[in-house]
Amino acid sequence: MKNFPCKICFFGHKRIPSREGGVEVVVEELSVRLVKQGYDVTCFNRRGHHVSGAEFDGKIEKNFKGIHIRTVPSIDKKGLSAITSAFFSTLMACFGNYRIVHIHAEGSALFCFFLKLFRKKIIVTCHGLDHQRNGKWGRFARKCILLGEKQAVKHADKIIVLSHNIQNYFKTVYGRNTVFIPNGVNNPVLRKPKLIEQLYGLKRNSYFLFLGRIVPEKGIEYLIDAFMDINTDKTLVIAGGNSDSQNFFNQIKHKAHSDKRIIFTGFIQGEILEELYSNAYVYVLPSDLEGMPLSLLEAMSYGNCCIISDIPESTEVVENHALIFRKSDTNDLRKKLEYTLSHEEEVNKFKNEASEFICSKYNWDHVVERTIQLYQEK
Repeated sequence: MKNFPCKICFFGHKRIPSREGGVEVVVEELSVRLVKQGYDVTCFNRRGHHVSGAEFDGKIEKNFKGIHIRTVPSIDKKGLSAITSAFFSTLMACFGNYRIVHIHAEGSALFCFFLKLFRKKIIVTCHGLDHQRNGKWGRFARKCILLGEKQAVKHADKIIVLSHNIQNYFKTVYGRNTVFIPNGVNNPVLRKPKLIEQLYGLKRNSYFLFLGRIVPEKGIEYLIDAFMDINTDKTLVIAGGNSDSQNFFNQIKHKAHSDKRIIFTGFIQGEILEELYSNAYVYVLPSDLEGMPLSLLEAMSYGNCCIISDIPESTEVVENHALIFRKSDTNDLRKKLEYTLSHEEEVNKFKNEASEFICSKYNWDHVVERTIQLYQEK
C-alpha cells in the first residue's frame, strides 16, 4: 500500500454521511476504511434535499472522517437528479487529479466514456438492475439507466457486482466478466427498547419489522395484506422513507389505515434504528427485486429471525438461516408469519444463529481488501 499513492473519487450515491439507501452506506463504509489505509478519497455528494424531506438535511460538510466532500449541482426532480449529478461528477472527475474513479450504480456510469479520454481507471459497482424497477423510474430514466449499464460494460476497467445472480446477468446479456464482492456488515450496537417504547409503545419481541425504502419493489403491499389477515396482538412496524415515491407511500398508508396494529415510523436513523433492530420478534423482507439487501445483513447481525422472499439476491445471503416464502405470494407470506407465531422455539433458533453466521460471512474489512486489489491490478 505504501508504494501505491492514490487519489480516488466516488460518485453515484446521493450524499454521505446518510442512510437514505444502501448505496450511501456502502460508499461511507468503503471511504472511511480507505482513508484509514492512507488513500486520498473524495466523494461527490449530490446537491438537493434528503429523500425523506428537507427536515432530514444535514449540514453540508467539506470533510467527513478524513474524506473530502465536494457537492455537485443537480436538478432536484425525480429522474433528473441522478442523471445531472452524474454528468457534473464525471466532469469534475475528468479534470481532477484522480487516478481511480469508482462509480456506484450503473445509471451513474452514463458518461464514463469521457473518463476514458482522460485515462482514468474506472470501477463501477452495480448495486442492482435499476432499469427493472418499473414502479420507481419513468421510461426516460429507465432508458438512461440501461444506457449507463451498457457504457459501464464497454468502458469500465472492472465491474463489481453484489450477487451471483447479477454476475450471471452480465455474462449472459453482454458476455462481460465481473467481480463478485458482496457488501459487509458491522458488529451491532444492541439496545434496550427505551426510545421506541416512548414513541411507539413497542416492547421487546412485540412487533414484526420491515425496514427499508418505501418503494414498490420492496413488496410492502404483500406484507401489509398478509399481516392484516393474521390474528395476533403483535404490531407491524414499517420503518423507512418514501424515496421519490410519495404516491406509492400514500397508497400504502391508506391500505393500512384500518388496522391500528400497523405503525409507520417514517425515515429513522441512529439509536431508534438500533433499538428497532435489537428488539424485533421477526424481520421481514418481502422484496420482488434487490441488489444486495444491506438491511437484511443488518437485521441478521442484530440476531433477528428473518422471513424473506425467494429471490436469489436474498437467498444467497441467508442460505438456510431464515424462513423463505414464494416471491409475490401473499398467502405463502401469511403462512410464514403465522408459523413464527406458533413456533417460538424455531424463531429463537434462528435468532441464536443469525448474528455469528452473518458477521463471519460478510465483513467490511474483507470487502475493502478485495476492492483495493482491484484498484492495484493493471
